[in-house]
Amino acid sequence: MQVSKWGASLAVRLPRKLVEKMGLNPGDELDVVEAAKRTIAVEKIDKRARFLEDMEAFRWPAPDGYKFDRDEANER
Repeated sequence: MQVSKWGASLAVRLPRKLVEKMGLNPGDELDVVEAAKRTIAVEKIDKRARFLEDMEAFRWPAPDGYKFDRDEANER
């Protein structure tokens, strides 16, 4: 992978095999969970789980039968 300039930041283009293996899609977020001198480890951020955790932390209970996923909620 090559490091490129992107505005005032640096960016790395991910190879397709890695994208497929991690199940990444445009708009997904990654979190750097470990960084060493020549190595980084990342994980995909689960936005749904984070949102539900935030709801719980702020004591916003979801209604009974609540489905976060629109497709799952509309399954027939």
